[in-house]
Amino acid sequence: MSQTVQNIGEQGLLKRVQAFCPSAIVGDDAAVLPTEPGKSLVITSDVLVDGVHFSDKTTPPESAGWRAIAANLSDLAAMGASPLGVTVGLGLPKTTPVEWVERLYQGMSNCLNQFGGAIVGGDLCRSPVITLAITAFGQVDPDHVIQRSTAQPGDAIFVTGFHGSSRAGLEMLLNSDHEPERASLIRAHQYPIPRFDLPAFSTRISGMDSSDGLADAVLQICRMSGVGAKLDRALIPIDPALKQWVSAEQAIDWALYGGEDFELVLCLPFEQAQQWVKQMEGSAIVGEITPDHIVQLIDSTGTVPNETLSFDRGFQHFSSSESDGDLRLKRS
Repeated sequence: MSQTVQNIGEQGLLKRVQAFCPSAIVGDDAAVLPTEPGKSLVITSDVLVDGVHFSDKTTPPESAGWRAIAANLSDLAAMGASPLGVTVGLGLPKTTPVEWVERLYQGMSNCLNQFGGAIVGGDLCRSPVITLAITAFGQVDPDHVIQRSTAQPGDAIFVTGFHGSSRAGLEMLLNSDHEPERASLIRAHQYPIPRFDLPAFSTRISGMDSSDGLADAVLQICRMSGVGAKLDRALIPIDPALKQWVSAEQAIDWALYGGEDFELVLCLPFEQAQQWVKQMEGSAIVGEITPDHIVQLIDSTGTVPNETLSFDRGFQHFSSSESDGDLRLKRS
């Protein structure tokens, strides 16, 4: 019979998880993280709850850990920052298998080992449901901070990769559809990649990540910048495996509103955006910023009527339309 958290107690579990942390940093009441001269500290935090953000059916522990870290690292990438470290707050039922916790931390560690940073502290407590709270720290050159509020009319809207894949992967996992030719969709959901691969830049850039969907990202940027946008549905990059699996309308709906693709959505001068498209495989210019306050999805072929995008179609926590216990593709 496998050990549980109750068997080894808080201190026993702390000893297990501290093995994943640098010994020179953990152990005090707080972590001290030096930054380079001329750098600004960037901090982001997310809470993930079993049954809302992950489940045993769709995410094994390693994947849940990876996704929790990737979500936070993506926020750092969206600010133009590089990662320094994370703290982990973990609430657990006392019957949780210790092996599950170790596999969760292994997934977190794997993601950090690939993209930078380390687990530098955190907290453990008893909880009726598994709850994971991550705080991530990064640093950025103050002159290269990416913000949502600086988009200007005439800017290109640039995205770093496929959209809709994570939502499609979730659908496949929920319905036990594991066709080999669509493995890229499942991987996109279970092991998303934070985008720290932007080329060096010196121009003004506005943006955020697409954790809550492409439509949400563009709407957020436009609201903060006091502008509008036009997105061309034909230009939105969608995985060929998704296009072959569902209708064009379903694919575009998941691309716009599915969420958790963790790509970057950036607004910048067209010339710079065009150079990046040549340098970054899978990236694309999907539209442009306009002076009005309307965000539209257009069809340059004239086949489909223009559509005004809104926040209403994306997932919102505590919405009356969502029932308790539903697994939704949404981080906080």
